[in-house]
Amino acid sequence: MAVGRATRHDVPVDADLAALADAYGIATDFYDQSGVRHDVSRETVVAVLAALGVVVSDAESIAQARTERAMRDWRRALPPVFVVRAGDDALCWVHVRHGSAVRSWIELEYGGRLADLQQVDRWVDPVDVDGTLVGEATFALPKDLPTGYHRLRVEIGAANEPPAAASTDLIVTPRRIELPERLRTRRGWGFATQLYSMRSKRSWGIGDLGDLSDLASWSGESLGADFVLVNPMHASSPIAPMAPSPYLPVTRRFANPIYLRIEAVPEFAYLDEASRARVLMLADAFMALDSSPELIERDPIWTAKKAALIEVYTVGLSAGRRSEFDAFCVREGSGLDDFALWCALVETHGSLSNWPIDIDDPRADGVAAARVELASTIDFYRWCQWLLDEQFEHAQAAALAAGMAIGVMHDLAVGVHPEGADSWSMRDILATGMSVGAPPDMYNQIGQDWSQPPWRPDSLAEQAFRPYQNMLRTILRHAGGIRVDHVLGLFRLWWIPRGMPAGQGTYVRYDHDALIGILALEAERVGAVVIGEDLGTVEPWVQDVLQERGLLGTSILWFERDAQGQPLPPHDWREWVMASVSTHDLPPTAGFLDGVHVQLRHDLGLLTESFDDELAAHEREKQAWLDVLTRLGLVGAEPSTDDVVEALHRYVARTPARLISISLADAVGDRRTQNQPGTDQEYPNWRVPLTDAKGEVILLDDLGAVPLLQRLVRAVGLDLV
Repeated sequence: MAVGRATRHDVPVDADLAALADAYGIATDFYDQSGVRHDVSRETVVAVLAALGVVVSDAESIAQARTERAMRDWRRALPPVFVVRAGDDALCWVHVRHGSAVRSWIELEYGGRLADLQQVDRWVDPVDVDGTLVGEATFALPKDLPTGYHRLRVEIGAANEPPAAASTDLIVTPRRIELPERLRTRRGWGFATQLYSMRSKRSWGIGDLGDLSDLASWSGESLGADFVLVNPMHASSPIAPMAPSPYLPVTRRFANPIYLRIEAVPEFAYLDEASRARVLMLADAFMALDSSPELIERDPIWTAKKAALIEVYTVGLSAGRRSEFDAFCVREGSGLDDFALWCALVETHGSLSNWPIDIDDPRADGVAAARVELASTIDFYRWCQWLLDEQFEHAQAAALAAGMAIGVMHDLAVGVHPEGADSWSMRDILATGMSVGAPPDMYNQIGQDWSQPPWRPDSLAEQAFRPYQNMLRTILRHAGGIRVDHVLGLFRLWWIPRGMPAGQGTYVRYDHDALIGILALEAERVGAVVIGEDLGTVEPWVQDVLQERGLLGTSILWFERDAQGQPLPPHDWREWVMASVSTHDLPPTAGFLDGVHVQLRHDLGLLTESFDDELAAHEREKQAWLDVLTRLGLVGAEPSTDDVVEALHRYVARTPARLISISLADAVGDRRTQNQPGTDQEYPNWRVPLTDAKGEVILLDDLGAVPLLQRLVRAVGLDLV
């Protein structure tokens, strides 16, 4: 047999390149979900390094890059940020000309100053930096520092020279965040819903924030629910086509105005007769879609809502409302300005790839002029975000007033659209030429490419994590909780060089202690619960970190198995999790029981095994669960589908999980999946309305009369066992 020449993907990574990659957090090998080790190709490693601004081609350039990386911190007095945990024994370093005296102190976030810090007797060999001998002074940080965003300042006194000053951010994060007091002695539960799919008689063909308020009020007051978990509310493109996936937004910080309840905007009451007639005509046309089982089409809905919003916008604001709007704009700052400008530029020039060169970068020459020329449109989009902020506030207030312990729980997507607002305004932080995804696993056997550019860990740290802080602060402002999709992305992300298959990427590490700590800090400030979606290839220590910091993990019944692959007994489940039977990446439980997911993946060509083998494996898995349910007395002989769905929820209720989530799709007997991972146009992801087992639309107004919903609520409404 002839032996072929090795492809570029087969070229191994040598020791020097591996050392350079490790210095930048780039993995040169990894273990898959089955525990099998894989080597990363040289081509992939070199491409990822280039995305981090490190271009290497041969041994000489690799050696030079290693030297530059080693000297980076020695060339500056302070790093861009120190992130520490409250109560830890923490040290900070200062680089100075060898032999120079150093003073350091802390200015606290809310005023006040901690006098000179104590220098630690810790010897570090000085380093020759471009002909100057540089030493390292070490200072101990007080263990009783309050949590918050402080400023560390130093004064360096070199011989025969006036003292030099330097400063950096000092972020002190909570050691641990706690559940709301009401959930420390009992279990909490709530509904999970794809808001766009959950419509009422007052919706414009898509679920909105008015519906969210009503669901929270009804489920909290009538059923005793503690939260409502919604899909990501992040903004999408303001022009067609609007990406249907809530997990592929143009920004993660700001929200999608398609979710606005037009009639709830205060200025709606002041429309003149003609304007009101035009808006009501639009409303009537789209409210007729609420009872349709056809797919949700966002583009015509947004066109109508935008037209209505423009009518309301022209009413103007009262003096008091104008003051509130101005305060909102000041609070959200340049991030809001840049997002609104991006929306205006998209309206004018289309997708980012078509923009003129003088505006294709936020610092380009034409951007300042565009801010002036498009001022009215920019103001409109800022106004839309203010309205969203108000309606989010109302939804959370309604939830708490109804007795919920948590209220509205938001969902944070992994990343953003490659041509979105963040990709334009944060291009110095995002890794161009890279896409986030996942290696082959149980969700998708050929790997996944989500097309989202990842944050550069080095650039994020250089900016003291401010973009991350700002994003979290905006989302959490009116939230009782946040679910972090693929929370492993705060530890490491699977980077795929553009043009390569999903399986030929590699993992890149992030400063998880800083990212988890800042998330905990922002959540603590508003009393929010944090859920980390920690499914997939998870190293055990990751779940330990989440629990240690007070973040709940995620348990999905279908994936909870013991070492032999059998259903995990309830008492062996983790306690510090939000548990559910299913997830939005699978069909609702009724459909899953019938193997809908196997048929769908077969039809889409996503199976690596034969259809018969996959279906047989599913039937064995289902039978294993039925055997367990029967043994525990949760189902009788020949149970109906509804009986099994209820029994599975009772099984989850027997676990020690602190929170239980009921999918609203499960509660009404829906069968169609909202999303099939690994597909784009092949399946109508994120466009399926809420229907019952017969495919008939279920409106929010009808939920109280659904028997299965009442059964599932009774199944999980139990105290901790």
